Amino acid sequence: METVVIGVRGSHLAQAMVREYLASLVPCPVIRFKTRTITTDGDRDRKSPLSEVGGDGAFSSRLEEELLAGRIDVAVHSLKDLPTSMPPALALATTPPRADMRDALCGSTLAALRPGARVGTGSPRRIAQLKALRPDLDIVPIRGNVPPRLRRLETGLDAVVLAAAGLRRLGLEDQIADLLPLEDFPPSPGQGALGVQIRAADTELREMLSSVGDPVADAAVRAERALLAELHGGCSVPVGAYAVPAEGRGLRLSAQVTSLDGSHKVVANAFGRDPEALGAQLAATLVMSGAEHILREIRATV
Repeated sequence: METVVIGVRGSHLAQAMVREYLASLVPCPVIRFKTRTITTDGDRDRKSPLSEVGGDGAFSSRLEEELLAGRIDVAVHSLKDLPTSMPPALALATTPPRADMRDALCGSTLAALRPGARVGTGSPRRIAQLKALRPDLDIVPIRGNVPPRLRRLETGLDAVVLAAAGLRRLGLEDQIADLLPLEDFPPSPGQGALGVQIRAADTELREMLSSVGDPVADAAVRAERALLAELHGGCSVPVGAYAVPAEGRGLRLSAQVTSLDGSHKVVANAFGRDPEALGAQLAATLVMSGAEHILREIRATV
């Protein structure tokens, strides 16, 4: 029996994601799947800003190293944590069915937050989007796994922002007080989706894993990641984007680039059938509409 080793981070959420993925694989009598836990830079340091502990690869580069070295055969990532640029020897299998892409507010609804309420999040995108809608809020930087961030509600925070998909995967859906609207809070490209990464040369394994993929979800995240790549964005850049099927028009891709203080934002939408071309097209529209000025200012500060 052939054994396929799947690498995954040690957090409860990462372990829940790989269990979800393993449950979707069609049982195969000649293949046994085995998981191996790998500690990433982002896991070792849960306090410093991500830009200081590995940047865009904080949660993925160690897994990629193990994959390239042949110590694992598959790496399962939260797709939003996987940089758009990857080593040429690696590839992504077709994206599995996507979970809820929205952000969730825990502790209070957005409308019920008092003026000056203290809201916790470590994401520059979420900070910028909150400030754009509610400049009165006091944003408190927080990092860490989901349960410790939720416990901050007991020690002075009025609310915290987390990914709805992560809460649901951990059985913490009852902690969601408000699902933030996509129009005002477009998520990180790929949010809610799993990234199944393999060696590009393992074509047979890629074909097998792609058989449980979702072509609709795959096209959507490819468009979102293409846009992010064109904007040279990452974890420190507040770019939100999401794609959904548009009947008769392929995909509708919506995106927003917001200044860190929330004072300026550029929003645009586009339709198309080729995900990568659509992402590049919308990125160009955002740049022409003023996004490049916002991004240039942000990069000068990070």
